Amino acid sequence: MDELSKSTTIAISGMKVQSQRLRLISENLANSDSLAQTPEGLPYRRKVMTFKNELDRATGTSLVKVDKVRADSSEFQRRYDPKHPAADRDGYVLAPNVNPLIEMMDMREAQRSYEANMNVINASRSLLSRTIDMLR
Repeated sequence: MDELSKSTTIAISGMKVQSQRLRLISENLANSDSLAQTPEGLPYRRKVMTFKNELDRATGTSLVKVDKVRADSSEFQRRYDPKHPAADRDGYVLAPNVNPLIEMMDMREAQRSYEANMNVINASRSLLSRTIDMLR
């Protein structure tokens, strides 16, 4: 496998994991206001993703893959809302441990990484196209 194909393969694997990361961030944002409906219930818990390098033996390249998606173990937020059905005896409701600002920063980082990998693919295509043009 030539170097252009390897770089494209690596970039594609990066785009795949960043796409999965964007979906997970979107899920977190969509559920950032999902409260429990009973006093004993728990609200939505933020999910986080970890990555790993995996050797592709066919190409001899190290590709990025999703390692795990796990629940974030940080504390739930507490909001004062004594009329909510999930309020405790003090009037507090557990709220998701999702901080929209952090999710938006993570989303921007994933988007930039996705774009960087797309630029690698475009550069590879351009180099290949120019090489073919020179051979004509």
